[in-house]
Amino acid sequence: MPVSSAPGEAAPSEAAPSLWRLMRRDIVLHGFTVVFVAAWWGYAQLVPAYLLPGPWPVLQRMAQFLTDPTLTVQLMASLGHVAAALVLSFLIGGTLAVTAHAVPVLRLLIDARLTPFLNAFSGIGWLFLAILWFGINSVTVVFAVTLILTPFTTINIRTGLNELDRDLVELGRSLTRSRLPPIRTLLVPMLVPYGFAALRTGFGVAWKVVLTAELFGGNVGVGYLLNTARQEFDTETIFAVIVFIILFVALTETVLFRPLQRRLDRRYRHG
Repeated sequence: MPVSSAPGEAAPSEAAPSLWRLMRRDIVLHGFTVVFVAAWWGYAQLVPAYLLPGPWPVLQRMAQFLTDPTLTVQLMASLGHVAAALVLSFLIGGTLAVTAHAVPVLRLLIDARLTPFLNAFSGIGWLFLAILWFGINSVTVVFAVTLILTPFTTINIRTGLNELDRDLVELGRSLTRSRLPPIRTLLVPMLVPYGFAALRTGFGVAWKVVLTAELFGGNVGVGYLLNTARQEFDTETIFAVIVFIILFVALTETVLFRPLQRRLDRRYRHG
């Protein structure tokens, strides 16, 4: 005689496969990581340490980023560069997107000329121009990274403005004496998913770009540290910086961005 489950309770035959799929996925993912580290360790035994250090020396050097004040300062400088570039790119990109949406005369200029130009211009080109204009310093790094990130913000927010629910906007206007719809209660919730998408994309891109910018045009930061380590053949530091950034971005995505994305989806799309 079949056993029936209580109302609202998942049947055992349904819950077990779902749990097994999650466990199998985690096993496969961790298996890939173990195989990669094992292959790394094995090849490191065959080549000189200055070509490929093993996982353990790299892990020890990574730990120094949190204990050595000199290395910690370099890491915090890069975090500052990324944060400043993200804030400035949102201010510039958001202003361009809103201006193109609100001022028809400037729409063609921003959408058809300025945004494609910023999107197509080489990041190395911005970096070299910044070196010529500002020298080797943090201003150069932030300037170059900001201009590289600005098109991501402009395009995402511009898309959000183009996809606004016109009926809902008209309803918002009808409920207020102002000719503009309520910004805090109407426009902001509708644009949050697009702005958050720009933030997630920009954060990952910013770390890739900031390393290059600091490598050539910075006098502080992990990119500058990479350049110094390259000159001194300090391969452990080079690998430690690379692995540290990969883990930091991946953990930020998993611990911060994904839960926040789910929360925003529930609040602004389903509530």
